Amino acid sequence: MSAVVSKKRKRNEEPAEISLELSSQDTAQIGAVLASFPAIHPTKSVPYKAYLNKKEPNKPFSEQDVTIVGETDSVEFVTGPETQVAAAGCRCTQQADEYDCIPSSSVAHPDKKCEEAKESGVHGCKLGCRLAQRNKLGETFGTKKAKTAIRAQERNRIDVDAMRGAAGHIQDRIEENTTSLPTREEAKAAADENRLIPPHNLDAERPDDVYALHDVIPEAEWKALTVSALKHASSDKERRYMLPYSRSEWINQHLLLAFAAPSVKTNTLKILFYVSAMMAFKQAARAGDKKKLQERLKSVPSIVVDGLVSRFMETPRESNEPKITSQTETSLLTHMFVLCLRVDDFASDSALIAKDLSMPPASVNALFKSLGCKIGTKRAILRTPVVFPTVKFKRARR
Repeated sequence: MSAVVSKKRKRNEEPAEISLELSSQDTAQIGAVLASFPAIHPTKSVPYKAYLNKKEPNKPFSEQDVTIVGETDSVEFVTGPETQVAAAGCRCTQQADEYDCIPSSSVAHPDKKCEEAKESGVHGCKLGCRLAQRNKLGETFGTKKAKTAIRAQERNRIDVDAMRGAAGHIQDRIEENTTSLPTREEAKAAADENRLIPPHNLDAERPDDVYALHDVIPEAEWKALTVSALKHASSDKERRYMLPYSRSEWINQHLLLAFAAPSVKTNTLKILFYVSAMMAFKQAARAGDKKKLQERLKSVPSIVVDGLVSRFMETPRESNEPKITSQTETSLLTHMFVLCLRVDDFASDSALIAKDLSMPPASVNALFKSLGCKIGTKRAILRTPVVFPTVKFKRARR
């Protein structure tokens, strides 16, 4: 029989010898470096140089920030601490002249850069280049709507180079036209004067001096108001039906409080009666019929009715009948709320008043704010010095 030759690899009886020797090089000097190339594999002929941080010359090489640079005719390889963060997760190592072949510090993988981009100083395409490329793609492959939008954008684009010569003239024209514009203080004063509120005193030190009583109720109308019938009424129900508007819970509550006091204040009764007349006027004026308005306010002196009509109604051009408008109605409500504040010692229940007028509480609170009030918990409070809300302008939609 022939001898069977075994194909198994036999262990070498004489093991290979490896000798290690300590390096005499200073640990702060540049040593051997091991790096990996996850994206591209350069040729072995590419020369590399390692650069250390000059701020830390005495620090061991394995602990320093090392920058490795390799350059060819078309590609440049650069590593550094800034690329380590961008390439988080890559397995790159650095070897120094120590026994530990893979120390704890690491070097990020080389980042390639095109030489053309490096020489021109352009890292990637500029914004204008990207827009031009996007528009070109849209013109070629875009929908009809997209193509229309691209053409409109091209028509609306401003040529900056063409406008350089006219920039000085435009700036001069702007300065000429803006000289006549009011200042911020003048604009604020004009806005305060044009508010749909009674005449006011911004320098008042007490709330009752902000709005004078006879600026809301003219003196002639004030003298014409009589409340003797209310004083001689036998019951609260009878007094309620003597009012021009008897369904106001706010007025009825204050009427009860007025007669529950040790002495009845005539001025308070007059203001309550006038507020009731204003509520009845607001409800009846919507019809636009003056005769029906007078019938509805038959318990109110005629001078008061004529005053309400003249101040809070307007006669349109195509008609002879006066009508209440949105602006005059706002003015009527603000005059009414000033009287409510005076009766409530300048802290009115805005929710109760909104319920009597069948209005949203937010709308009533906005009118109280226009008078300079601060809205608290169910209360509109007037304090001095009075501060009016600033007018907010909305940007026009394009």
